[in-house]
Amino acid sequence: MKKNLSILSLSLVALMLSCSPSVKILGSWTGPSTPAEGYSNLFVTALTDNILARQMVETDLDNLLLEEGVNAESSFDILPPGFKSDGVDKEEVLRKIRELGTDAILTVAVLDQTNETRYVPGSTMYSPMGYGYYGRFWGYYNYYNPVMYDPGYYTTDKKYYLEANLYDAQTEELVWSSQSETTNPSSIETFSRSFSTTIINQLIKDGLIAK
Repeated sequence: MKKNLSILSLSLVALMLSCSPSVKILGSWTGPSTPAEGYSNLFVTALTDNILARQMVETDLDNLLLEEGVNAESSFDILPPGFKSDGVDKEEVLRKIRELGTDAILTVAVLDQTNETRYVPGSTMYSPMGYGYYGRFWGYYNYYNPVMYDPGYYTTDKKYYLEANLYDAQTEELVWSSQSETTNPSSIETFSRSFSTTIINQLIKDGLIAK
């Protein structure tokens, strides 16, 4: 189980380093005990061992929440790089989170990564050179020389499946969850911003945060 978690943690890094990201929400779920007014103070943590990936995702989520008038705290002060819980420190960690005034905890993790091969068909394009091209060599040559054939080819798309969960800080109960998909992300910056924007918009749509 730990080995699988490590692989998925590394997938978050590869995902962020791998054409323009398109993040799509596959589905979201809202629990029955969500407060009607939504949450106004979130503790945000990305579950990955890579410090850069974690910091960028948490920072983008924090900044977008703040833009919406929702207070947000990154996890670094309480869950420093390399932190591994043994279960004994659970109450201490939760106490520190609650002392920030946090009323909900937002987590982000990579669930899976797949490679899908697809065929891109070829194409032919040409630019006619005008009437009478057939009668002389140069006219004929100039007509057919611009004809370009682009053969088809196979390409492999990398798809990543991510999950964002929201937990009530007092009860620890799961109150909201969403799964999303992104294909062929190009960089940490572009993926992180696109993913964070998608998640915050979904939280607003589902009524989980109080603007």
